[in-house]
Amino acid sequence: MYYGYKISDETAALARRAEADCKEIFAKIDENALICSAKVLTAFQECNVSTADFIEVTGYGFTDSGRDKLEQVYAHVFGAEDALVRPQLMSGTHALWVTLGGLLKPSDTLVYITGTPYDTLQTVIGITGGSRNSLMSYGVKYEEIDLLSGKFDIEAIKERFSKSFVKVAAIQRSRGYAQRKSLTIDEIAEAIEAIKEVSPDTVVMVDNCYGEFTEDREPSEVGADVFVGSMMKNLGAGFAVSGAYCVGKKAVIEDIAERLTAPCIGKELGANFNQLASFFKGFFMAPSCVASTLKSMVFAARMLELAGFEEVSPRYDEKRTDIVQTVNLHSADRLIKFCVGIQKGSPVEAYCTPEPGDMPGYEHPEIMAAGTFITGATNELSCDGPILPPYTAYMQGGLTYEYGKLGVMKAIDMMLDRS
Repeated sequence: MYYGYKISDETAALARRAEADCKEIFAKIDENALICSAKVLTAFQECNVSTADFIEVTGYGFTDSGRDKLEQVYAHVFGAEDALVRPQLMSGTHALWVTLGGLLKPSDTLVYITGTPYDTLQTVIGITGGSRNSLMSYGVKYEEIDLLSGKFDIEAIKERFSKSFVKVAAIQRSRGYAQRKSLTIDEIAEAIEAIKEVSPDTVVMVDNCYGEFTEDREPSEVGADVFVGSMMKNLGAGFAVSGAYCVGKKAVIEDIAERLTAPCIGKELGANFNQLASFFKGFFMAPSCVASTLKSMVFAARMLELAGFEEVSPRYDEKRTDIVQTVNLHSADRLIKFCVGIQKGSPVEAYCTPEPGDMPGYEHPEIMAAGTFITGATNELSCDGPILPPYTAYMQGGLTYEYGKLGVMKAIDMMLDRS
């Protein structure tokens, strides 16, 4: 018992062993957090962030200098020309839809070089869902190149992109619900180099969700024309209550902004709804929050391995490039119990019991556990998964390592019927 927080003696003993095994890895995570923090602090200072930048602007937002300053900071940190950081972008999926819609016209070709994207992007593209408003319904051509043993198929990429012009090449950094590893920045750099070698005018877009600040570089620093993510994940750090971002080349960001607002208006429109202070603060705290999340996931991986669940990815001592931890539990009952444990280890609605159900944009019944301060924020400890073999739990988040550790221990107790 941790001062009233009940954990079985067996799980507490397991936690001590796991934490001892993770010490060296934790030190490397802290080193990366320091590098990323230095980049953020330098950007705040060189962009002259002031308290005046936190002022609420209403109406059209034509004079929102704080909003413009925030976007300067994002671009500075990520070594890019421009950024679009807005509460009007409601999620990572929405930001990706706006990005692809801004870049692609009828008869243009989109190629995903990481195989089939995750469920909600499949409906955006038109692979599934049957929406009358998908990209394919507007005449956008879609192709995909599968990964080869979890890596980019460089030869297939060069062959396809040298054959006929592809307007947008898309890379999904994180695994989504695929049984593959997430992609490192070095791997992404190699793929971008291969594309640009044979098709320099192709726009390379990276879906960067879950990946920010897990390494010391981001996609724009290795040649991506634009990368996209959600502030409900890494860069919000539990402060941003909504929003998403796009960072990249100026001309690309202009096209995306016009898709979000209107032609010839672009970035000039959009009041901040009094969100700027939380957006600035979330971005400032993000390197530390991501470090805590990574530690929580490393700890979870080692705990699960020691408990006998060895099909974890990444393994506790593997290189990480996003904040997602998976484990194949091979049982619907175990998956459900694990998610129930995450919910019971949460600060909000811990009294609730999650159950599988249908979710918009997902093909199979899902179970989702997220007792979070901000609904859907996956930088707070959460866990979800589709109810189908191999019954994989997809876990992420942990605003602090301590809270992440406590939540993981509760989940293991629940799954092993120790509570």
